[in-house]
Amino acid sequence: MTVLPGWLSRLYTVAEYRELGEDENGYTELVEGRLIVSPRPVPDHNFAGYKLAVRLEPQLPDELEPIPDMDVDLEFAPADGPGSVRRPDLIIVDRKARRRVREKGGLIRASDVAVIVEIVSPGSKRTDYKTKHLEYADAGIQHYWILDITDPVSLVECHLAGEFGYQDREAVTGEFRTDVPFPVALRLDQLL
Repeated sequence: MTVLPGWLSRLYTVAEYRELGEDENGYTELVEGRLIVSPRPVPDHNFAGYKLAVRLEPQLPDELEPIPDMDVDLEFAPADGPGSVRRPDLIIVDRKARRRVREKGGLIRASDVAVIVEIVSPGSKRTDYKTKHLEYADAGIQHYWILDITDPVSLVECHLAGEFGYQDREAVTGEFRTDVPFPVALRLDQLL
C-alpha cells in the first residue's frame, strides 16, 4: 500500500489553499478541494500573455484592468467546503476587486471577472477547451477567450448563453474584433 503525503491526502478549502503559498516546481490550482500542479509555461506563452495585457489595457473602460497569472476563486463551495481556484493566464476585472483583496484579503472572485483568458499550452489543450470551458461557465464568468499561440495564432471567443453554458464563435486568426463586453481590436500575430 502506498501512503500519500499529508498534503495530497485531503481536500482543501479556498482559505487553506491560499495559505499554502507558491510551489517552486510550477503553479497549483484547486479543483473541488484537490491540488493540481502544472509545470511552468514556456517563454512564448508568458510573452503572449504580457503582449495581450499591454495591448488590451489602453482599450479597456476605466473601471476594468488586466491582471496576469492570478488565482480566481470560482465560488463553487461555501467557505468551509472543498473549493475550486483556477489560475488563468489573464483576467480582466473590476478595479475594485484588487483593492478589496489588498484591504480585506482573500482572492479575486469569479463574480469580479469580466473576461478570463487562457493561453493554450501543449499540455493544457483539453483542459482549456473542455474542462475550464465548463467550469468558467458554471462560475458565471460572462466571457472566456482561448488564445492558441501555435501558428497561426488564433482566438476563440466564448460568451455565456444562459443555461446552455458558453456559446463559442469560430476561431479567429489575423485580427480579433469585438464590442462585448467592451470594444477591442487585436492583431493576434503581434502577440508573439
